[in-house]
Amino acid sequence: MSRNIPNQEELAEDVAQFQQLLYALGRRRSLRDPIAATCEDLQFTPPQVHALLWLGQDGMLTMGELARRLGVTEKTVTGIVDRLEREGHVQRERITLDRRVVRCRLTEAGQQTYQLLKGQLNESMVLFLGLLDGGDRKALFRILEKLVGRLESTPADGVASAREKSA
Repeated sequence: MSRNIPNQEELAEDVAQFQQLLYALGRRRSLRDPIAATCEDLQFTPPQVHALLWLGQDGMLTMGELARRLGVTEKTVTGIVDRLEREGHVQRERITLDRRVVRCRLTEAGQQTYQLLKGQLNESMVLFLGLLDGGDRKALFRILEKLVGRLESTPADGVASAREKSA
């Protein structure tokens, strides 16, 4: 499916408005990272919490995949997983067929922490979504689903590819 992507000039006002709205949301700590208080209570850093959330959501991941999900380097994710492993939340395993590949998964303690974090996140999302009426929530979900669908139908670097096609 070929899609005509508008060029930068056509979207300049929309980009400016979108950035301003994202910045306004980002100024609210509760929206920027709704589990920040839980991070402090449990003495986790936000990247450690996000690693626990990804592993809890998706199960066993390779270190490389976890790094991509977190948006960090493999060296950085190694440090994140080191601490989580020391504290008993994560376990690493080597793949028998390729000993270079290391996967990690939550331990039982990690699963319990994930459930706690998920509950905190759900509470925050109830408050956040409660700011909108039912029709606005449906509109928000429809737009987000459309965006996710379009991103999934493009290559991994879909945004860059779309930009190149519109040039």
